[in-house]
Amino acid sequence: MPSVSVRPALPADRSVVERLWLMFRHDMSEFQGASNALPNPDGTFRDERLRAAFEDVDWAPYLVVCGDRPAGFAFVRGLGSPVRVLNSFFVVRGVRRAGVGLRAVGEVLAGHPGAWEVAFQDANRGAVSFWRRVATEAAGDRWSEERRPVPGRPELRPDVWISFSVGGGEGREKGEGGVGE
Repeated sequence: MPSVSVRPALPADRSVVERLWLMFRHDMSEFQGASNALPNPDGTFRDERLRAAFEDVDWAPYLVVCGDRPAGFAFVRGLGSPVRVLNSFFVVRGVRRAGVGLRAVGEVLAGHPGAWEVAFQDANRGAVSFWRRVATEAAGDRWSEERRPVPGRPELRPDVWISFSVGGGEGREKGEGGVGE
């Protein structure tokens, strides 16, 4: 496995992240309900979060790189808030289950110590086990999970939200490392 790194996605990286976004939205369409399952007439998917990641000062986009190739992205929102949200996270299928996602999310979390929340869908079994593992590695047994309705989408099942803290001794047992360490 080539080296894995995470770096801020720069404006010059936007077209790469846009291509990764299409893969992410395609993967997620399985869990989004009929109205979001198909792409737009031009072959794209909704991209409000992608635009916000690059344009909103309260967001930060990151590019996951394996060796010299793009392998995924992470969007963090709430930079100026007490709780950050890992709004979108994606790793290409070819490197899933090889530790790339765990290492990447660990770098993102380490860059923003404090309280975190991550949402996912119960039906996405891979996400369920991945995010529970992330929370456990980041915070030991000091994390919580709850179901919250999707705002404005009563036809969808509630999202699962995991909450935990990282860095500064919060959310970890003394002497434990962070995610992916």
